[in-house]
Amino acid sequence: MSHDHDPRAIRTEALERLLVDQGLITSAAIDTIIERYETDVGPLNGARVVAKAWTDSEYRTRLLNDGTAAIAELAIGGAQGEKMVVVENTPDVHNVVVCTLCSCYPWPVLGLPPAWYKDPAYRSRIVREPRKVLGEFGLTLDDNIEIRVWDSSAEIRYLVLPERPESVIDDDEEALAELVTRDSMIGVARIDA
Repeated sequence: MSHDHDPRAIRTEALERLLVDQGLITSAAIDTIIERYETDVGPLNGARVVAKAWTDSEYRTRLLNDGTAAIAELAIGGAQGEKMVVVENTPDVHNVVVCTLCSCYPWPVLGLPPAWYKDPAYRSRIVREPRKVLGEFGLTLDDNIEIRVWDSSAEIRYLVLPERPESVIDDDEEALAELVTRDSMIGVARIDA
């Protein structure tokens, strides 16, 4: 397995090997857990929420008024998602999410948090210089777009409702969900169709 000498990947593999060698867990069990968070619990859940909001204006209204209840309508919820607030990107406002204290993250809708989300540099800089940090992610916003930074906590977690690309006219929720990325639901990317 190639890790390009990433210390985290090397440590993860060593820990997995130790747990398996000690008989505490099987490789298959680890693979099942990872697959669950990557496919079932992961960003696909959030993408379903976004696609539904893009195609159903009444659902969108409920989602923005009470994210937790609207997300639960799709049978999505659980630990780290007990209180969800959804903020909407518009042509004039771009939202981005951070947890400045640690790494509070809405696992039920976004799956496993990316390493950069937990990085102290992201957690401190996105608040002070959001436009610059977004630029480092490859997202350049016009100066007239207001950037709002939302600080997740143990009590409240945020999900960004990205703008639907204007060029997409199909209302097939499955097809729309395929356009949605984890990073767009955190706010460090936009969706390009």
